Amino acid sequence: MSWFKRENHEIQPTPDHEVRTEGLWTKCGQCGKVLFKPDLEANLQVCPNCGRHFKLDARSRIENLLDPGYELVDLELKSTDPLQFTDLKPYKQRLVQAQKKTGLNDAIINAVGKIEGQPIVLSVMEYGFIGGSMGSVVGETIARAVDRALDKRVPLIIVSASGGARMMEGIASLMQLAKVSVGLAKMDNEKIPYISLLTDPTTGGVTASFAMLGDLNIAEPGALIGFAGPRVIEQTIRQKLPEGFQRSEFLLTHGFLDAIVARKDLKGYLAQALGWMTTAKNQELPKAS
Repeated sequence: MSWFKRENHEIQPTPDHEVRTEGLWTKCGQCGKVLFKPDLEANLQVCPNCGRHFKLDARSRIENLLDPGYELVDLELKSTDPLQFTDLKPYKQRLVQAQKKTGLNDAIINAVGKIEGQPIVLSVMEYGFIGGSMGSVVGETIARAVDRALDKRVPLIIVSASGGARMMEGIASLMQLAKVSVGLAKMDNEKIPYISLLTDPTTGGVTASFAMLGDLNIAEPGALIGFAGPRVIEQTIRQKLPEGFQRSEFLLTHGFLDAIVARKDLKGYLAQALGWMTTAKNQELPKAS
């Protein structure tokens, strides 16, 4: 009677028939909605439900802002370890891990290209590389972007996404604040436009230097922008901070920003701004009668 017995054979799916869902979904930290990652990417990493702007990597931001045919430059620089710094792990190990994770030598990419036909130099920070911290390489790379803008006499746009100066490099990191600021002062003297785009987050020494020195300072919605953290400020002034303190909407209301621009509108807004800024720069002042 063995032919009456039903044997329980498990059917193993072949690799061609496996359905992989791991890593395809993410949860919005603002509205709590579960989002399909391909849909989120198609929407420029902006939640379609509440409009929260997720962090965007440097390469994607360059791709979204510049016309096709742009060129990436100044990619060869690499950080060293001048202080032989170690906290929970050696700084050299952190650098290797960050380079492997991002595919970049450091937390910034320079590009030369056009926005709707208008030539620009673009410098974009990468938050995924040790929190977008500004060390010697980041400072030197931005300084080179400034030099390119001066040499070509074209506008400069810097996109900030950073936790501030890189503590592992000590004073060498802090020196970059002055170094970049001096370069931007030269651009101001030459009447070459500089636009600063602040994204989430822009804090510390980056905010204290080039991020707030633009001829036009704009930010994405909901971006965290500030120098010291809210807890440090509350302990210093011994007061409770207002709701939404250090978010871009609060800063716009209090005069620290010129505009808040949604990610989908950024390219058009920048093209329009570059249009009137370069036109105004080239106009001659009327002669006094």
